[in-house]
Amino acid sequence: MAPSHGIHVIDTGFVRPRFDAAYLVAEQGHGAFIDCGTNHAVPRMLEALDQAGLTPEQVDWLILTHVHLDHAGGAGELMARLPNAKAVVHPRGARHLIDPTQLWAGASAVYGEAVMEKTYGRLRPIPAERVVEAPEGHVVELQGRPLRCLDTPGHAKHHLCVYDERGRACFTGDTFGLSYREFDTERGPYAIPTSTPVQFEPDALHQSIDRLVALKPDAMYVTHFGPVGDIERLAKGLHQQIDAMVSLGHAVRGEPKDKRHEELKWALTDLYAGRLAAHGWKGTRDELLRILGMDIELNAQGLEVWLDRGG
Repeated sequence: MAPSHGIHVIDTGFVRPRFDAAYLVAEQGHGAFIDCGTNHAVPRMLEALDQAGLTPEQVDWLILTHVHLDHAGGAGELMARLPNAKAVVHPRGARHLIDPTQLWAGASAVYGEAVMEKTYGRLRPIPAERVVEAPEGHVVELQGRPLRCLDTPGHAKHHLCVYDERGRACFTGDTFGLSYREFDTERGPYAIPTSTPVQFEPDALHQSIDRLVALKPDAMYVTHFGPVGDIERLAKGLHQQIDAMVSLGHAVRGEPKDKRHEELKWALTDLYAGRLAAHGWKGTRDELLRILGMDIELNAQGLEVWLDRGG
């Protein structure tokens, strides 16, 4: 996609093409990255700089929407190649950039060391003096272009979104859901919420989505994947699906955990398949699972963690 207001879309190459995006905002010979993918994305990030006519020395900022590894796993390796940049992160996420030991241990306990090494690469710490905490309303200045950080919990407690008033854009991480281009129809894009473990909070997510919509941006730049318009319609659909997902969770609350998980995955697949059919998507259930299978698994896990916390 051609740059808009100096905004460049970068495919990090994670999982499959057009799955995981990072962004470069270029302004008057300087740049700010927003999210960065994994260690394996570093060459793509540097290539995007070159294509934008910038050098690593001209990058002032790496802003991270949150520290989940598909968004920030490569932050340390990238920062090592950006001598003048500082990393901006929600205050709850800063310690994980400075010392990623706990982040690595938690993910490794789920996936195993070998898978972690292959998928993400070893996490590299960022010196504390290069990490900037961004509480609600923190403004990152990029050559006079303010990038405002908004506290947007719901997907994660340490999630922030970035509002670029000049570009009339919101960089939404996972707060405004997932919108894969494979599901685009003549009706436009389709989006689903993401309840990835372990900090899904439906009420907070509803509020965060409404907050972004109230800014009236021209586009939401989601991580998975790319800029989307038709914002009011997508927001309505996200709200409806969050409520539906909560209802599905409540319906299986009393089931044994293994049975509960399988029932949730089946029910979520039915939910998304029905909405996609109404959206005009002609794909099969197998095609849906090829595209959304991992997200359905994670959404089920996230709903279960939420239920176990008393949701």
